[in-house]
Amino acid sequence: MGFKPVNAIMKRLFIAKKLYASLTLSCLLMTATLGEVRLPSIIGNHMVLQREQANPIWGWADAHESITLHIGDQRVQTQAAADGGWKVTLDPLPVGGPYSMRIEGKNTLLLENIMVGEVWICSGQSNMQWSINASNDPDLEKLTAHYPNIRLVTVPRVGTQEPQSDFEGQWQPCSPETVGNFSAVGYFFGRQLHQTLNIPIGLINNAWGGSAAEAWVRRDLLEADARYEPLLERWKKTESDEALLKAMSDYEAALETWESAAATARGLGKDIPNRPRRPNNALTGNHRPGNIYNGVLRPTIGYGIRGAIWYQGESNAGRAYQYRDLFPLMIQNWRDVWDQGDFPFYFVQIAPFRYDGPDKVSSALLRDSQLDAMFNINNSGMVSTVDIGDLNSIHPPEKIKVGNRLAYWALNKTYGFESITPSGPIVKTAVKEGSSVRINFDYAENGF
Repeated sequence: MGFKPVNAIMKRLFIAKKLYASLTLSCLLMTATLGEVRLPSIIGNHMVLQREQANPIWGWADAHESITLHIGDQRVQTQAAADGGWKVTLDPLPVGGPYSMRIEGKNTLLLENIMVGEVWICSGQSNMQWSINASNDPDLEKLTAHYPNIRLVTVPRVGTQEPQSDFEGQWQPCSPETVGNFSAVGYFFGRQLHQTLNIPIGLINNAWGGSAAEAWVRRDLLEADARYEPLLERWKKTESDEALLKAMSDYEAALETWESAAATARGLGKDIPNRPRRPNNALTGNHRPGNIYNGVLRPTIGYGIRGAIWYQGESNAGRAYQYRDLFPLMIQNWRDVWDQGDFPFYFVQIAPFRYDGPDKVSSALLRDSQLDAMFNINNSGMVSTVDIGDLNSIHPPEKIKVGNRLAYWALNKTYGFESITPSGPIVKTAVKEGSSVRINFDYAENGF
């Protein structure tokens, strides 16, 4: 009888402590930036703006502060809202660059080396996150990565139920020094587009290894749909787990003690004690519904893009029937909040691996759900990896083929290269004719 009240008290103390720390940090940040025009990390030096469309630029300033932005021959003005947020929209700019952007308020910001070209999001789980350094021939790939007009930015992995407005990161020109830790599939896709189109390419990598599709969707959309009620009920039990809340409270207290001891040790020139180990906390992880949408995707929503490439499904392989509905819901969610219409969404079918449980059909059902998505989602395309997987590795290293196959879809369907076949043969119909079955294929004009 006495244990539950103690846990309840610990829970309240933990929440109060986190709230106090958050408020203190917010006050410090507001004091430090009072009167300064600020920009999110997605808008900065070396960025690529999407060609052939209007591009939003936004940031923060003092309430009602006047903001003027100059780029090329454009000059646009606005006034910050009562909460300090402001936003302007640029008319389409000519392809190329480099451009400079000057933003004037009570202070002046100058952004340099901005290009105008094609911008793509590279998203999913570990097979999209998988870096050049971990793929085939990394040394050779890095030695040849002299592409200053390919620009790269990676969004850190933050799982939270609180919508984030920014992230820690910055755009970088592609070089042997910057490409190694970037998404291999994303880089190979972008490199092929750059070499074919001969224009600047911007790649936003926000992939998170092991992530589940439900973490990439706004939670209220899942809560409004009875099909996801069992999933959310399981999470509500985890979210009210007293043992987990107490473990996190104990960790925070131990971390505070450690930080003080570490500071003292540094001052005395002594060895720093071991940092306490953070408990396994599913609440900040990559499966909790809405976590990645809020922590990773949201800070980039609204930035001008052409489309998205996606490589995920392994973490949902045991729930293939649910994925049949969940994956299209996620894509529609992204398209709705970006407000750019049905932008291209090209994705990779999961590769062969021993995902299966006793039924031995889980991965086949998941692949079928992905195939179903391609047939039913407007402006989409799917890459098969059945021939380039590895049953002994969930991360097959042949990322260049995956990136190039995604580029086939984009070059044919988005950029109009009709001479390029976007995919290998895909079954269209199967009709019984007596004792035989006649199978018709898309993308098999020249046979097999």
